[in-house]
Amino acid sequence: MDTKITTKNRQDDADCVVTEKFIRTVEGRCLPVRGDDTDTDRIIPARFLTSITFEGLGKLAFFDERFDNELNKKVHPFNDLRFCGAPIMVVGKNFGCGSSREHAPQALMRNGTRAIVGESFAAIFADNCCSIGIPTLCLRKEDVGWMMDAAQRNPGATAKISIERCEIEFCNRTLPFQEDESHRRAFLDGRWDAVYELLEGQKDADRVAGSLPYLSLGRKPG
Repeated sequence: MDTKITTKNRQDDADCVVTEKFIRTVEGRCLPVRGDDTDTDRIIPARFLTSITFEGLGKLAFFDERFDNELNKKVHPFNDLRFCGAPIMVVGKNFGCGSSREHAPQALMRNGTRAIVGESFAAIFADNCCSIGIPTLCLRKEDVGWMMDAAQRNPGATAKISIERCEIEFCNRTLPFQEDESHRRAFLDGRWDAVYELLEGQKDADRVAGSLPYLSLGRKPG
Protein backbone atom coordinates (compact mmCIF):
# COMPACT_ATOMS: atom_id res chain seq x y z
CA MET A 1 0.00 0.00 0.00
CA ASP A 2 1.07 3.60 -0.48
CA THR A 3 2.57 5.38 2.49
CA LYS A 4 2.25 9.05 3.32
CA ILE A 5 4.97 10.22 5.69
CA THR A 6 4.24 13.27 7.79
CA THR A 7 6.05 14.64 10.81
CA LYS A 8 5.49 16.97 13.69
CA ASN A 9 7.81 18.54 16.21
CA ARG A 10 8.85 15.81 18.66
CA GLN A 11 10.84 15.80 21.89
CA ASP A 12 12.14 12.25 21.50
CA ASP A 13 14.14 11.68 18.32
CA ALA A 14 13.60 7.93 18.63
CA ASP A 15 10.05 8.63 17.41
CA CYS A 16 11.49 10.14 14.22
CA VAL A 17 13.03 6.92 12.91
CA VAL A 18 11.44 5.82 9.63
CA THR A 19 9.62 2.52 10.07
CA GLU A 20 7.48 2.39 6.91
CA LYS A 21 8.43 -0.32 4.44
CA PHE A 22 7.17 1.38 1.27
CA ILE A 23 8.04 5.03 0.69
CA ARG A 24 6.04 6.35 -2.24
CA THR A 25 4.78 9.73 -1.08
CA VAL A 26 6.32 12.30 1.24
CA GLU A 27 4.13 15.23 2.17
CA GLY A 28 4.70 18.25 4.40
CA ARG A 29 6.02 21.75 4.76
CA CYS A 30 9.43 22.81 3.43
CA LEU A 31 12.50 24.07 5.27
CA PRO A 32 14.93 26.03 3.07
CA VAL A 33 18.65 25.74 3.94
CA ARG A 34 20.54 27.97 1.54
CA GLY A 35 24.11 27.60 0.36
CA ASP A 36 26.21 25.17 -1.65
CA ASP A 37 28.79 22.58 -0.55
CA THR A 38 27.27 22.00 2.88
CA ASP A 39 29.56 19.33 4.30
CA THR A 40 28.82 16.66 6.89
CA ASP A 41 30.90 18.40 9.56
CA ARG A 42 28.51 21.34 9.38
CA ILE A 43 25.51 19.03 9.53
CA ILE A 44 26.87 17.25 12.63
CA PRO A 45 30.17 18.47 14.18
CA ALA A 46 32.84 15.81 14.70
CA ARG A 47 32.93 16.21 18.49
CA PHE A 48 29.43 14.70 18.67
CA LEU A 49 30.45 11.42 17.02
CA THR A 50 31.62 9.71 20.21
CA SER A 51 28.35 7.92 20.98
CA ILE A 52 28.01 4.24 20.09
CA THR A 53 24.38 4.83 19.02
CA PHE A 54 22.66 7.53 16.98
CA GLU A 55 20.17 8.44 19.71
CA GLY A 56 20.06 12.11 20.64
CA LEU A 57 21.66 13.36 17.42
CA GLY A 58 18.52 15.13 16.24
CA LYS A 59 18.99 18.10 18.56
CA LEU A 60 22.63 18.42 17.45
CA ALA A 61 21.98 18.91 13.72
CA PHE A 62 23.72 22.08 12.47
CA PHE A 63 24.65 22.78 16.10
CA ASP A 64 27.57 25.16 15.47
CA GLU A 65 25.55 27.14 12.94
CA ARG A 66 22.56 27.37 15.27
CA PHE A 67 24.28 28.32 18.56
CA ASP A 68 27.19 30.48 19.69
CA ASN A 69 29.70 29.56 22.41
CA GLU A 70 27.22 30.65 25.11
CA LEU A 71 24.46 28.54 23.51
CA ASN A 72 22.57 31.62 22.36
CA LYS A 73 20.55 30.96 19.22
CA LYS A 74 21.85 32.30 15.92
CA VAL A 75 19.76 33.08 12.87
CA HIS A 76 19.31 29.73 11.16
CA PRO A 77 16.38 27.96 9.45
CA PHE A 78 16.46 25.18 12.07
CA ASN A 79 15.87 27.84 14.75
CA ASP A 80 13.06 29.55 12.83
CA LEU A 81 9.72 28.68 14.43
CA ARG A 82 7.97 29.12 11.07
CA PHE A 83 9.69 25.96 9.83
CA CYS A 84 9.51 23.94 13.04
CA GLY A 85 8.67 20.32 12.22
CA ALA A 86 8.89 20.79 8.44
CA PRO A 87 9.83 17.35 7.04
CA ILE A 88 11.16 18.41 3.61
CA MET A 89 14.54 20.15 3.44
CA VAL A 90 15.37 22.25 0.37
CA VAL A 91 19.13 22.62 -0.07
CA GLY A 92 21.72 23.77 -2.59
CA LYS A 93 24.42 22.07 -4.64
CA ASN A 94 26.71 19.24 -3.45
CA PHE A 95 24.88 18.83 -0.16
CA GLY A 96 26.44 16.30 2.23
CA CYS A 97 29.98 16.53 0.85
CA GLY A 98 33.05 15.92 3.02
CA SER A 99 33.64 12.93 5.26
CA SER A 100 31.29 9.98 4.76
CA ARG A 101 29.73 9.91 8.22
CA GLU A 102 26.42 8.13 8.73
CA HIS A 103 25.72 10.47 11.64
CA ALA A 104 24.83 13.34 9.28
CA PRO A 105 21.67 11.82 7.74
CA GLN A 106 20.88 10.21 11.09
CA ALA A 107 20.90 13.65 12.77
CA LEU A 108 18.62 15.08 10.08
CA MET A 109 16.21 12.12 10.26
CA ARG A 110 16.04 12.32 14.05
CA ASN A 111 15.30 16.03 13.72
CA GLY A 112 12.27 15.16 11.58
CA THR A 113 13.61 15.28 8.02
CA ARG A 114 11.83 12.85 5.69
CA ALA A 115 13.08 14.01 2.27
CA ILE A 116 15.79 16.33 0.98
CA VAL A 117 15.40 18.27 -2.25
CA GLY A 118 18.42 19.99 -3.78
CA GLU A 119 20.50 20.68 -6.85
CA SER A 120 22.91 17.78 -6.19
CA PHE A 121 24.18 15.52 -3.41
CA ALA A 122 27.42 13.81 -2.45
CA ALA A 123 27.06 10.17 -3.53
CA ILE A 124 27.92 8.55 -0.19
CA PHE A 125 25.64 10.94 1.68
CA ALA A 126 22.77 10.05 -0.67
CA ASP A 127 23.46 6.32 -0.16
CA ASN A 128 23.44 6.79 3.62
CA CYS A 129 20.16 8.68 3.37
CA CYS A 130 18.60 5.89 1.30
CA SER A 131 19.61 3.28 3.87
CA ILE A 132 17.51 5.03 6.54
CA GLY A 133 14.54 5.91 4.33
CA ILE A 134 15.27 9.51 3.26
CA PRO A 135 14.90 10.24 -0.48
CA THR A 136 17.41 12.72 -1.93
CA LEU A 137 15.86 14.37 -4.96
CA CYS A 138 17.62 16.56 -7.56
CA LEU A 139 15.92 19.58 -9.13
CA ARG A 140 17.20 22.06 -11.66
CA LYS A 141 19.03 25.03 -10.12
CA GLU A 142 16.27 27.46 -11.03
CA ASP A 143 13.61 25.18 -9.53
CA VAL A 144 15.58 24.84 -6.28
CA GLY A 145 15.83 28.64 -6.04
CA TRP A 146 12.12 29.05 -6.74
CA MET A 147 11.19 26.40 -4.17
CA MET A 148 13.35 28.04 -1.49
CA ASP A 149 11.82 31.45 -2.18
CA ALA A 150 8.30 30.01 -2.21
CA ALA A 151 8.87 28.23 1.11
CA GLN A 152 10.25 31.44 2.61
CA ARG A 153 7.17 33.39 1.51
CA ASN A 154 4.72 30.61 2.42
CA PRO A 155 6.11 28.68 5.41
CA GLY A 156 2.76 26.95 5.95
CA ALA A 157 2.48 25.65 2.38
CA THR A 158 2.52 21.88 1.90
CA ALA A 159 4.57 20.08 -0.73
CA LYS A 160 3.70 16.61 -2.02
CA ILE A 161 6.46 14.41 -3.38
CA SER A 162 5.59 11.46 -5.60
CA ILE A 163 8.47 8.99 -5.80
CA GLU A 164 6.57 7.04 -8.46
CA ARG A 165 5.98 10.03 -10.79
CA CYS A 166 9.24 11.84 -9.93
CA GLU A 167 7.30 15.05 -9.30
CA ILE A 168 6.87 17.60 -6.53
CA GLU A 169 3.63 19.56 -6.26
CA PHE A 170 4.19 22.83 -4.40
CA CYS A 171 2.49 26.22 -4.44
CA ASN A 172 0.50 25.49 -7.62
CA ARG A 173 3.52 24.24 -9.55
CA THR A 174 4.66 20.76 -10.52
CA LEU A 175 8.43 20.30 -10.48
CA PRO A 176 10.10 17.22 -12.05
CA PHE A 177 13.04 15.74 -10.18
CA GLN A 178 15.71 13.14 -10.76
CA GLU A 179 16.67 10.44 -8.27
CA ASP A 180 19.16 7.60 -8.30
CA GLU A 181 17.10 4.82 -9.88
CA SER A 182 18.37 2.16 -7.49
CA HIS A 183 17.25 4.34 -4.57
CA ARG A 184 13.89 5.03 -6.18
CA ARG A 185 13.21 1.34 -6.78
CA ALA A 186 14.27 0.49 -3.23
CA PHE A 187 11.75 2.96 -1.80
CA LEU A 188 8.94 1.81 -4.08
CA ASP A 189 9.63 -1.90 -3.56
CA GLY A 190 10.24 -1.64 0.17
CA ARG A 191 13.84 -2.82 -0.12
CA TRP A 192 15.67 0.21 1.29
CA ASP A 193 16.13 -1.17 4.84
CA ALA A 194 18.92 -3.79 4.87
CA VAL A 195 18.24 -4.77 8.48
CA TYR A 196 14.59 -5.44 7.68
CA GLU A 197 15.69 -7.50 4.68
CA LEU A 198 17.92 -9.64 6.87
CA LEU A 199 15.22 -10.16 9.49
CA GLU A 200 12.61 -10.95 6.85
CA GLY A 201 14.88 -13.64 5.42
CA GLN A 202 15.89 -15.13 8.76
CA LYS A 203 14.28 -18.53 8.11
CA ASP A 204 15.97 -18.86 4.72
CA ALA A 205 19.31 -17.81 6.21
CA ASP A 206 18.98 -20.40 8.98
CA ARG A 207 18.05 -23.10 6.46
CA VAL A 208 21.08 -22.37 4.29
CA ALA A 209 23.36 -22.11 7.31
CA GLY A 210 22.14 -25.48 8.52
CA SER A 211 23.08 -27.10 5.20
CA LEU A 212 26.68 -25.83 5.27
CA PRO A 213 29.02 -28.40 6.81
CA TYR A 214 31.57 -25.83 7.96
CA LEU A 215 28.89 -24.06 9.99
CA SER A 216 27.56 -27.28 11.54
CA LEU A 217 30.97 -28.42 12.84
CA GLY A 218 30.98 -28.76 16.59
CA ARG A 219 27.20 -28.75 16.85
CA LYS A 220 25.59 -31.45 18.91
CA PRO A 221 23.04 -33.59 17.09
CA GLY A 222 19.55 -32.15 17.51
